[in-house]
Order: sequence, then structure tokens, then C-alpha cells
Amino acid sequence: MKTRLTSLDEVPERGSWLFTVRQHGADEEYILVRCGDDEHGPVRAFRNVCPHEPQRLDRGNGHGAAMRDGEIICPRHGSSFDTCSGYCDNGDARETTLPDLDVEVEGEDVYLVDDSATFRHDGPKEDDDDMPSSTSHLGF
Repeated sequence: MKTRLTSLDEVPERGSWLFTVRQHGADEEYILVRCGDDEHGPVRAFRNVCPHEPQRLDRGNGHGAAMRDGEIICPRHGSSFDTCSGYCDNGDARETTLPDLDVEVEGEDVYLVDDSATFRHDGPKEDDDDMPSSTSHLGF
């Protein structure tokens, strides 16, 4: 089933658009980020948590995930993830890849097309006490 998430204009060039899905019986946060390559399309959706330790990439404060040079930066340890593949080749999260969801762009809209997830709402999940927002002093 295809579900509209947002318009392509709402996904920032730098940063992320945060949303919540129901997946495997639990609410999970994902982020949409700009990718812009021919293989992956103009946007990708990744789980909003660093695979190294439970740390939100987009802290839900309206600023989106920290980004630098086409990479998502983990605010805890500074590991960076490619916005097209989700792969990290540095820092504490080296050799990991962010879990993703299948999305597609049709016209000016972004749709969730992943059968493993059901769109709940934009923004953070309502019960987000299980993950710290940040424990770092990294700034971008």
C-alpha cells in the first residue's frame, strides 16, 4: 500500500524530516533526507537511531539531523552516514548501515511504499523516553 508522507519541498536540503511508523508491533522514528542520485532517488528514509548506541539522529527539536558534506552526523560520537546508502565508514559506528524504509517520489510528493511499516504521523513518536536526545557537545 502506498501512503503519502509529505511533499518533496518539506524535506530540507540539509537536515531531515522526522516521522513515525508502526513496525513490528512498535512505533519507530524514521527520517527523510535528500539523496539525489540515480540509484536511490531524490530522498531516502532511515531509522532515526545510530546503530552503535541508542542515540537519535534527529532530536525532534525542529532543526533536523546534523548534516555535513552529504552525510548524517551522529550527535553523540560524530560518526557519519552517507545520505544515499546509510553506510558509515568512520567513528564508533564504522562498518554499520542505517536501517531503511522504501519510499518513492511521485510528482512533488513522497510516499511510503514499504509493506513492513504503517505511517502513524509526522514528527517524533509520542513515547520517546527510551532514547536520549543527545549526550554530546558536538555542534554543526
